[in-house]
Amino acid sequence: MINKDNFYLDKQEPNKGCLLAMRNMVLGFDADITETRKYGMPCFCYKGKMFCYLWVDKKSSEPYFLMVEGKHLHHPQLETGTRARMKIFRVDPNTDLPISDINLILKEALDVYKNGTIVIK
Repeated sequence: MINKDNFYLDKQEPNKGCLLAMRNMVLGFDADITETRKYGMPCFCYKGKMFCYLWVDKKSSEPYFLMVEGKHLHHPQLETGTRARMKIFRVDPNTDLPISDINLILKEALDVYKNGTIVIK
């Protein structure tokens, strides 16, 4: 686990609370999901494989989930942009988290690892 002070607690509200809630959702989703830091971003791994990141968009200042194996995910609110592998799910920090959408995306992403599409050593 990374020190929350290094990333989350330095953010201004409402992003701070939103990012902490997003973090809790990911960590609470499966016992095999762990937190680390990669590229200066909070990174969540499933059994050691990169699963997703949390970040804040530089232009809109809104937080988002960056799903590492997004190309395998098909939720309509996931954005590909110019990425080949990853997709993002934007979150409005001024509204309640879309819990059902986040849970669907996390479940679909976790299934990619559990069903062997992404090999875990």
